[in-house]
Amino acid sequence: MKKNKLTIQVNKPVSEGFAFALNPKNTPKWLDSLVAEETNEWPIKVSSIYRNKNKNGKWNEYVVTALEQDKMFEFVSKEDNYHVRYTYTPIDENNFELEYYEWVDTGELNEAFTQDMLEKFKTILESSK
Repeated sequence: MKKNKLTIQVNKPVSEGFAFALNPKNTPKWLDSLVAEETNEWPIKVSSIYRNKNKNGKWNEYVVTALEQDKMFEFVSKEDNYHVRYTYTPIDENNFELEYYEWVDTGELNEAFTQDMLEKFKTILESSK
């Protein structure tokens, strides 16, 4: 598989969902494969770098290549092969749809995202105050 697209509806304002996903402290809460994530600067901007560490202790780096407040952000791996884009579409003032789209330029997606991961994102976000 070269690409993977998933969507989910979340019962929170789009601004909260956008901020939650970009905060590196939240990522290990909903992605079980990660134990840590950090950025080189805050607030982030295009060209900011995210680093995350998986359960095997391996660090991966991603560059922010696109960023539109409360609408979309995109990361590209330092190897320039893996891409991921989060797109936020407001449904109303308290609900939004999140589209998670990941793809590779060459080869296959090694560990494609699953709907269960988005469900965990939704559950944690909706239960937060």
